[in-house]
Amino acid sequence: MARSARFPLPTHDHQACLRRGLKAAERICHAKGARLTPVRRRVLELILDRHQPIGAYDLIDRLAEEGPRPAPPTVYRALDFLRAVGLVHRIESRNAYVGCPDPARPHTGSLLICRTCDRVAETGDPALARALARNAARLGFSVERSMIEIQGVCPACQRDSRR
Repeated sequence: MARSARFPLPTHDHQACLRRGLKAAERICHAKGARLTPVRRRVLELILDRHQPIGAYDLIDRLAEEGPRPAPPTVYRALDFLRAVGLVHRIESRNAYVGCPDPARPHTGSLLICRTCDRVAETGDPALARALARNAARLGFSVERSMIEIQGVCPACQRDSRR
């Protein structure tokens, strides 16, 4: 069954969303025996603080506003960790990261990226993931990771453009 994508509504309680994301991260890291260090946690907070992609150097700049400027490898290691445990996704076309709305469940998803406001929603269809894996296997290709990026216009921006 496909998971439906949701873009945040204007009434979205982002603080509650952020708290849920951090609690999920703590549970997942604990279950995997992984450490959510203060740097990893803060990088995740900054990513979850928005529903838009953020790049590593933007993260470095935001962290530098709070204290000493971190070295790029520090942030990239945190991002690698967060990706490995499934808490964030990398948007390859933008070299940026977004939080995963369903990190407790391993999945292959699709990122819907609004070209107007940059907001991102994630959706997934297991049937599509299986079809892609079957097609890859027929070609002798071993899939290691898959994330489909779809560019378009979100519902809010469509409404705004009609006004």
